[in-house]
Amino acid sequence: MDFLPEKIDAYAGRHTSPESEVLAKLNRETYAKVLIPRMLSGHIQGRMLSTFSYMIRPERILEIGTYTGYSALCLAEGVAPGGFLHTIDINEELEDMVKRYIAEAGQQERIKMHIGNALEIVPTLSENWDLVFIDADKENYSAYYDLVIDHVRPGGFIIADNVLWSGKVTEPVDAKDEETQALVNFNKKVQDDDRVENVLFPVRDGLMVCRVKQQVSD
Repeated sequence: MDFLPEKIDAYAGRHTSPESEVLAKLNRETYAKVLIPRMLSGHIQGRMLSTFSYMIRPERILEIGTYTGYSALCLAEGVAPGGFLHTIDINEELEDMVKRYIAEAGQQERIKMHIGNALEIVPTLSENWDLVFIDADKENYSAYYDLVIDHVRPGGFIIADNVLWSGKVTEPVDAKDEETQALVNFNKKVQDDDRVENVLFPVRDGLMVCRVKQQVSD
């Protein structure tokens, strides 16, 4: 996922607002105790998610893929007064850790965690979303997109993480594994969808940011 030269990446980090103490603590514990810590959004991407949230001022956020809760806490920073974030993860072993950090950050009234299969849980949530963040199993990115697109308000956003997949999406077709091909298909699906306007940010492992248009001619 190291697309930038190390010196440039370090310079960008030094010129980005720091993590809160809670996020820094969560970052350290994830790397010390949890499998595949690179799945954490981390400092720069976390500040970007927080900035997006502050710009949008969402009342309803859906996150698909909680992991240890770092991105949920970042997104919750910009939630409008009275707003709410639903986050879904299939790994029940991380639930206690996530809830502990949600409480430590004082966000327990804003964040509701769901444990289970997102393909089954999302249809049970009767919300219209201002912001959706997809960061779960790559094979189902297109399915998650299809589940939420009609429930994102006009002018709302869908953000998907890991869409560059360590650069594997640019490899020849016969060299792509199942996850990589799923992301290639997802990126093409978004690019071809007239309902959204999108930009792929080459930040960390790639963020696909989609704005749902007011109407097709927007």
